[in-house]
Amino acid sequence: MTATPESLGMSAARLQRLDAAMQRYVDRGLVAGVVTLLARHGQLVHRGCYGQMDLDSARPMREDALFRIFSMTKPITSLAVMMLFEEGYFQLGFPVSLFLPEFAGLTVLSDPANIQSERLPLERPITIVDLLTHSSGLAYGLDRLTPLDAAFADADMLRMDESLAEKITRIAEFPLHHQPGLRHTYSIATDVLGRLVEVISGERLDQFFQHRIFEPLGMEDTAFSVPPEKLERLAALYTPAPGGGLLDLSRLEAQNNPSFIKGAWVDKRQVPAFLSGGAGLVSSAADYMRFAQMLANHGTLDGVRLLGRKTLELMTSPHLRPEQFYIPGASYSLGLTVLTDPARTLLPASPGSYGGGGAAHTDFWVDPGEELCGVLMVQYASPNPLPLGLDFKVLAEQAIVD
Repeated sequence: MTATPESLGMSAARLQRLDAAMQRYVDRGLVAGVVTLLARHGQLVHRGCYGQMDLDSARPMREDALFRIFSMTKPITSLAVMMLFEEGYFQLGFPVSLFLPEFAGLTVLSDPANIQSERLPLERPITIVDLLTHSSGLAYGLDRLTPLDAAFADADMLRMDESLAEKITRIAEFPLHHQPGLRHTYSIATDVLGRLVEVISGERLDQFFQHRIFEPLGMEDTAFSVPPEKLERLAALYTPAPGGGLLDLSRLEAQNNPSFIKGAWVDKRQVPAFLSGGAGLVSSAADYMRFAQMLANHGTLDGVRLLGRKTLELMTSPHLRPEQFYIPGASYSLGLTVLTDPARTLLPASPGSYGGGGAAHTDFWVDPGEELCGVLMVQYASPNPLPLGLDFKVLAEQAIVD
């Protein structure tokens, strides 16, 4: 249901600024197309659809377009973990090795700047909460900024042709950046959590997601692949072209694209062997809004409860000290970034607002103080970020007039 902005304390005229800003990104050729949704007090107050799904065919963007959401998969996996936590399978401070014995013998580099340095024993085991807060010390391999991440990249740790069980075995062969719990280090931790869900539930991650989260929430378009009858709805994924404009990433593999975003990360026609709880899902704006609204409603939506209110409060509270996180005025909760001091982040949002984004610039957030949820879908992958998500948040919040 879509309500008038004024009936929900927002200004239709001010929301036109949001429309204009998103259209400017398209008109300047920075992105191909965008879909935006805003909800306040549980009702949709804005729908935006701009540009094209595919520049070659000039197909207009559609509201039900499908997008590779990459790291916006992480909050869904974190929710799955918290659901199992509520069912009494573990405490968050339990060592992960109780369920994944491969992690019993981990070591840490004595010098994180030298991959050949001595490997020291851990002062304590990696716990489940370390994985949820990305403070485990694991690497990712998304870049080569550290020797350990370079080693991850060289080992092709994000390859899609191995199962989660096989992935975990390989992850456990590497040392850690630092002792568990020391600081936030964005990593492959959420994929480890995906395997944890499989081991505890006895189900494949895609099956658990489908019958425990997607079906109850009515998320009909969220999955690890796109069936043939929906492929026409999958938006093309772009990166900046060397000479200007945008280049379809699906064409870069033949040019030895160094990025991990290739192969099955882009081509979503088949379910991959690697069910990445960290970055593997495809979704629509409407589907993800249902997920965001469930979080905003303290774990429930349309009479279906996935998580208890107190557990949801724990999940969305800041869990790291300021010196452990890299964004001033923010912290990390259990799978989400949370604002602790909006003035330091320079964002007009309430303390306790939380959300997350993906590698293709998709984004979502929940502002509990204003009962406002936003979802932004786009397909632009580049190491040179655009402030699209920040603009969306500012322009949504400035439209509140009550």
